[in-house]
Amino acid sequence: MIEIFKEFDFEAAHRLPNVPEGHKCARLHGHSYRFTVHVAGQPDPELGWVVDFAEVKRVVAPIVRELDHYFLNDIEGLENPTSENLAMWLWHRIEPLLEGLSAVTVRETCTSGCTYRG
Repeated sequence: MIEIFKEFDFEAAHRLPNVPEGHKCARLHGHSYRFTVHVAGQPDPELGWVVDFAEVKRVVAPIVRELDHYFLNDIEGLENPTSENLAMWLWHRIEPLLEGLSAVTVRETCTSGCTYRG
């Protein structure tokens, strides 16, 4: 089994409505998000790849357009847009369209993020 990955970036604003009063993330703020789509499988014997990176991009690009430069809280299913909820939201949007999806990793900063494996 081999796992490949492709990374995507978008800019978005959000606030976390369910954090304790006074928490800094309750205020409106933005991130330069990066998320990674992982696909696992056996390489095609003739082509030599698990999946064409162009196919991953074709599937994910419309989803990135839904997020880029938007207020995440206004997007259905992201009313509480934590990294965890965003990773699950992305998984559920990508998984029906991309065979072999094995993980989605979301980074909201250079040092903080999470991975969802379905």
